[in-house]
Amino acid sequence: MKTLWLDRRPRIVCAHPLYDLKAALDIRQDDSACTQVFSLSDLDNYIEEAEILCISMLWKDYLLDRAPRLKLVQSISAGVDHFPQKVLQDRNIPLCSARGVNARAVSEHVLSFILNISRRLFEARDDQKAGLWRTPVRDATNRVQELTGKRVLVVGLGSIGRRVAHLCQAFDMTVTGVRRTVVQEVEDGIHIVASDRLHEAVAEADFVVLSCPLTPETHGLVDAAFLSSMRRDAYLINVSRGKVVDEAALLDALDKGTIAGAALDTFVDEPLPEGSTFWSRENVIVTPHNAGDSQFYARNVVDILLDNITNMENGTPLRNRVV
Repeated sequence: MKTLWLDRRPRIVCAHPLYDLKAALDIRQDDSACTQVFSLSDLDNYIEEAEILCISMLWKDYLLDRAPRLKLVQSISAGVDHFPQKVLQDRNIPLCSARGVNARAVSEHVLSFILNISRRLFEARDDQKAGLWRTPVRDATNRVQELTGKRVLVVGLGSIGRRVAHLCQAFDMTVTGVRRTVVQEVEDGIHIVASDRLHEAVAEADFVVLSCPLTPETHGLVDAAFLSSMRRDAYLINVSRGKVVDEAALLDALDKGTIAGAALDTFVDEPLPEGSTFWSRENVIVTPHNAGDSQFYARNVVDILLDNITNMENGTPLRNRVV
């Protein structure tokens, strides 16, 4: 790497408490100059030599002042709201997200939520533990559902949202997506509506899927007015960020039967506190912010990292550059 690294591999430090990115990188590069750390205390010992830092949940702002050689921060996650973007910009250190790295996993998680709700698999699990053989009921409205013809609203048509849409289409569901502006009313079979028609679109959906990034515009997007626009038999699914939802308003809507239920992978406070009433609600499915997890996660991050190392060397635009 002649231009930046003087005919050597860049010094990479990967920091994550769970993912061994060095192992994934070594499969792709026999001579990678990479150090893997699994804790912040270990990162403190190596940060000064880092030219490329691949990190997410272990990030602390003080690391910047201890990394004089740093030329790139590659996030391990799609979200980058926890990085000091203005400081990185002022220091001319690019920040790239891992947008798209978990699109398959998250979209499959959403579909599993929808299938779980429609087929009431959570009830079947409870019945299994209780040794209860539940027989069919006469009232058709209380039976398990089919997905054909169900209407799904996807708020956020990025890589995750679009894949959610395509999976839902495979089950013959009708999908509407929300964008700030509408160029085409239909894209790949997805009906597109502008964000100023959000509440109108919400009112028609059986499932409302939040897959948007956390921004000033989406912070608290799902408030009391949003929830009151939803159908009483509709479900809210959140694989975005916890702060996109006003949790007090959601709990109130669940208490009053304003909506049928929710499936939530993200929360304002994480880990979700033991005393949270989300845990005990029969009409809520809780998963511990693991929608994006898969056995291929580290490999997918390394794909983006290697692309960006090559792009830096060639002077071409970085993949998923944020700053």
